Amino acid sequence: MRSTIIAAINISLQLLLEMLLYSCSTSEEKPTPKSYTVEINAMQFQPSELRTQIGDTVVFLNKDMVVHDVTEEKSKAWASSPLSTAQSFSLVVTESANYYCSIHPVMRGKILIK
Repeated sequence: MRSTIIAAINISLQLLLEMLLYSCSTSEEKPTPKSYTVEINAMQFQPSELRTQIGDTVVFLNKDMVVHDVTEEKSKAWASSPLSTAQSFSLVVTESANYYCSIHPVMRGKILIK
């Protein structure tokens, strides 16, 4: 009788362990958000093309001698205020976007979702 109870407990523990392992292996792990810096320098966004994931942060840092801004191109969904030297603008990425400086429209860049 005692050996039957021990066998039943062992089987129950094995099933419980298998269920725990299965639930851990099938749950989706969300990647830790990363932060990227795009420098504004010499009338350019550097890098001009950035590959990120949704939830990552992009910091635009003006290292140029003149004021710039950063504006989403298609629908103007987001835009920074004018950034003087050493000022920055942060954006949490929700989708791919083309952007430009509305003060100097020749300056362009892209954020691409991986």
